[in-house]
Amino acid sequence: MAAGVLAAQSGARSARGTVAELKPEQAAFDLRLDSSGVETVTLSANTVLQRVAPGEKDLRNARPMQAAELAVGDRVLVTWVEGMEEARRVVVMGADEIARKREQERLDWLKRGVAGVVDAVRPDMIVLKVPSLGGGKTYTVHVRPETLFRRYKPDSIKFADALTSRFSEVKKGDQLRARGVKSADGLTVEAEEIVFGTFVTRAGTVTAVDPARGEVRLKDIDTGKPLLVRIGADTQTKRMPEFGAGPGGMPGAGAMGGLRAGGPAGNTAGGPAAGAPDLSQMIDRMPAARIEDLRPGETVVVSSTRGTARDELTAILLLANAARLVEMTAAQQQRQAGAMGMMGGGLGAGMRGEALGGFELPGMLP
Repeated sequence: MAAGVLAAQSGARSARGTVAELKPEQAAFDLRLDSSGVETVTLSANTVLQRVAPGEKDLRNARPMQAAELAVGDRVLVTWVEGMEEARRVVVMGADEIARKREQERLDWLKRGVAGVVDAVRPDMIVLKVPSLGGGKTYTVHVRPETLFRRYKPDSIKFADALTSRFSEVKKGDQLRARGVKSADGLTVEAEEIVFGTFVTRAGTVTAVDPARGEVRLKDIDTGKPLLVRIGADTQTKRMPEFGAGPGGMPGAGAMGGLRAGGPAGNTAGGPAAGAPDLSQMIDRMPAARIEDLRPGETVVVSSTRGTARDELTAILLLANAARLVEMTAAQQQRQAGAMGMMGGGLGAGMRGEALGGFELPGMLP
């Protein structure tokens, strides 16, 4: 949208951001800039205000609007011309329209998409391994010349902010989501769009919570060192239910009722893809949590993009009440390593330092 508008206004100064506060008595509003900071935008009788729908790339379908229609949370592009203090043009995408569009997109990614960790990259396909509490699945993503690729940038947590990328940048170990036309069994997708990135998953016990600053301090289970987790407006915070234990330390079938693959995000016809619970689908069904509800001593698992500081993360997903998940992951790792008899009440001493054993939380939540 910005490119189209600015092309028609050579030399115009512009700013993009979100309406933070309305000041009708001053014929102005405060704009929280995408580039950081806040700027007051003053309007005049000559300011052109236009509303466009989310997804529009230019102003051909824009409609005129009044300043009284502006709302906190609206996304706007403001342009000025030299010699004028007041804005020349304000282009608005309504917050409510954006929310509806995002929900439609999210549901489409869940319905027509697959997600997992890249296991292999081949000339025209990508093989994904999908985290599962009962063994795992494999998806095949076919890539076409017209497939769109986007990649998370370091320290970013917003799915919508992923940058344009290409097939050659996909690497083994990346997390990846693809959507397109799925096969009848749901195990293969002809990808229309792919989003991927490099993420980390960390587990720890809560030592302190500061809701005002949006910060949670942990003791990292792997290293025993302090870990600072920042919770932002785009962080998804979920709470695991209390699962009953079944044979071998895994959740019983009754505890998983309604959480198995095959709901809205999964396959409905059974078959190979409808076995063990898909963690991404399970998490989507879990209740939301609040930072204020976290308590010292509670175990949490956090996903984040790989940033510059190992002892600081900005959470994409924080999963609370996760002690059972960590125990099950450690137990599964022990079984795979043939270390039987180490499935007691906590983590075995030999497992400390690698409690998650390569397990990853979903990092890309549409």
